[in-house]
Amino acid sequence: MGSEGQRKRLPNLLFVLTDDQAQWAVGAYGNPDIHTPNMDRLAREGVRFNLAMTCPVCSPSRGMILSGLYPHQIGLDDYIGDEDEGIDPKVPLLSEILKQAGYVTALFGKWHLGHKRPEHHPNRRGFDLFIGSRGGGFANKDPKLEVNGEVRQFSGFAIEVLTEHALQFMRQNRDRPFALFFHTREPHMPYLPVPDEAMKPYEGKKLKVPKVEGVPEERMQQEYRAYYSAITAVDIALGRLLDELETLGIADDTIVVFMGDNGYMIGQHGLETKGNAWRIVPQGGTIIGTRILGDPKLRRPNMFDLSILVPLIIRWRGVVPPNSVCDELVVSTDLMPTFVEILKQFGCQVPDNMHFEGQSLLPLLRGEKVAWRDAAFLLYDMHHGAVAHMRMVRTKRWKLVLHFEEGGQHELYDLQNDPEEERNLYGDPSVKSVQDELTEMLREWQKKVGDPFANK
Repeated sequence: MGSEGQRKRLPNLLFVLTDDQAQWAVGAYGNPDIHTPNMDRLAREGVRFNLAMTCPVCSPSRGMILSGLYPHQIGLDDYIGDEDEGIDPKVPLLSEILKQAGYVTALFGKWHLGHKRPEHHPNRRGFDLFIGSRGGGFANKDPKLEVNGEVRQFSGFAIEVLTEHALQFMRQNRDRPFALFFHTREPHMPYLPVPDEAMKPYEGKKLKVPKVEGVPEERMQQEYRAYYSAITAVDIALGRLLDELETLGIADDTIVVFMGDNGYMIGQHGLETKGNAWRIVPQGGTIIGTRILGDPKLRRPNMFDLSILVPLIIRWRGVVPPNSVCDELVVSTDLMPTFVEILKQFGCQVPDNMHFEGQSLLPLLRGEKVAWRDAAFLLYDMHHGAVAHMRMVRTKRWKLVLHFEEGGQHELYDLQNDPEEERNLYGDPSVKSVQDELTEMLREWQKKVGDPFANK
């Protein structure tokens, strides 16, 4: 690493990652019902990516973000349940690269990349400080959280507890480069409870909700109010973190990334949740019982845009032109190479033998007109609740999803004329040439990335 005198100060990184926040659940993405003033402010001060996509469930997506690789390349296919598995310890992670470059690193909140083996612990994967849960979630209120390996009982709302720790970390490290990963459990189910302040914007408000056959509208209203409240709780926390950067005088030296870990549905397509969605059952309230989770026939494995598109907003003053919008096809594997390139530009030594499937977003962040990918690829191997092996190629107009599970139905959508993905054109003679071209592209990509289903 070059000496401090040879370069400008390394930029800090504040990476806010939410859990199950759909792209449509942000004001800046065109939702007039949701109260997200700080997310919207970040978009005004930075760049909003409209076609940022990732694996449609959490663990594989989080692994893609931190590694720049696809799920099958890092030992993660579906989310981690009770299994004794985790992200491949041999795969370099962004946290490790930042730590090696001289950053002090912290993770507050959700890890979900392995919770049983010592080698999967965040403290062993580049994080100096870890306060949160290694598993898939924790209580909204009075959570039990791990502090560098020791489980402690906390009182109060989890989002507020973690925000206080994050603020303290920023204050303590204001004079040195830091990387703060603030990974919320919100708005993951259960959406409530959240602080009263987060619920106030929705009291007595009639929201726009999908019509779901057999489901009373008031049930949908209640669910949307709860979901939006959880997101507003994150927005309040984000506002406090952004304000503290200003107070400490380091906002101009801090790259802020705001992102969701996967998309989400509440009623769209008659489904609930994401790439492992289940069909909404008309009777009763929100159902997450064993009957739903345990019945594959009620599942709808999918790679709908609603499941794969995520909010991605990046602010870096002096580099990212304010109020920018990017419509290029961006994949979560692009984040790792982006930060590696930034470190190199600041004179840091980084391992030169690292392989990424993504590409650096730096030209897009600067607002440069560059040749960019014309197709994005994703895969998801589902084994919780149902079995599915989906492979996707998406251009700006078309999406092809091949299903390699027994009985799976291939899918082809014309996103220009059918943005809701309601008409599956697979097998339609009128689009045969498009289907053949996309199939060839997808099969070539499978071979290129070593997909185990490449020859099936």
